[in-house]
Amino acid sequence: MKTNIYKNTPGLRHDTGPNHPECIARLESVLALFDAPPFDALPVIEAQPAEEDTIALAHDHAYINRLLDSLPDQGTAYLDADTVICPASWDAALSAAGAVCQAVDDIAAGNATRAFCAVRPPGHHAVPDKAMGFCLFNNIFIGARHAQERHNVRRISIIDFDVHHGNGTDAMTRKAEDIFYISSHQAPFYPGTGDPKYDVPGKTLNIPLPAGTGSTSFRTAYEQRVFPAIDAFKPDLMMISAGFDAHKDDPLAALELTDEDYGWVTAELCNLANIHCDGKIVSVLEGGYNLDALKTAVAAHLKALI
Repeated sequence: MKTNIYKNTPGLRHDTGPNHPECIARLESVLALFDAPPFDALPVIEAQPAEEDTIALAHDHAYINRLLDSLPDQGTAYLDADTVICPASWDAALSAAGAVCQAVDDIAAGNATRAFCAVRPPGHHAVPDKAMGFCLFNNIFIGARHAQERHNVRRISIIDFDVHHGNGTDAMTRKAEDIFYISSHQAPFYPGTGDPKYDVPGKTLNIPLPAGTGSTSFRTAYEQRVFPAIDAFKPDLMMISAGFDAHKDDPLAALELTDEDYGWVTAELCNLANIHCDGKIVSVLEGGYNLDALKTAVAAHLKALI
């Protein structure tokens, strides 16, 4: 299984200001992994920016233009209470989405089987007409729609183990064909969505986890609900919203997962991908705000992925 890494260097210029948890150091800590074994043997590919028409597979043109117009000439500006942009944020957002599309392209061309996109800003909170929750464009959903439109990939499952519900991906999935969104997330918690009573069978599966949930309950939820749902859906491509803020050491949440849990869930998802879609997986970085925990959890995820 050849695994490629995709990085967006403009993400290192996306300045969110002092003391913001979604900071440049997050990407720096992940990129540092690729300088040492076993990851230094993997191809690391610089992302090219996505075209506006590709972004528009997920977002309204009016929102895309509004985001561009909102960029400050210098310093930072707030789009909401959490989401900060600077003059370089446009390039960072385009290249983050572009990385996912490149990963899809390379897998479709047979140049890789698996991919990890080390990008920022994250994406799963971005809705069609609005940025939120640190997210500007919904990177993973743009990549999923790109796979369908450009490569005729039909059935795509998106598995999101970020501690926050990916409300943007959920909302977009409900209006799409042949995309199945699965999320495990702390609840009640930001952004207040992801109630399973609103699930659509075969389209959305939301699994709320109470604060304090650790390995046993997390693994049971995946064994009893997530893996059987993927088996039934039979995806042609699997995508992972790989957030690592459910880690026990993360400062922004209250789940108790470990590096071993991330390695385990990734290995199990890889087994399912081997069964249903020739091993094809695109994983996209989302959250994770303790730099040490982010680095070790990503390492566990990558070791299973490769």
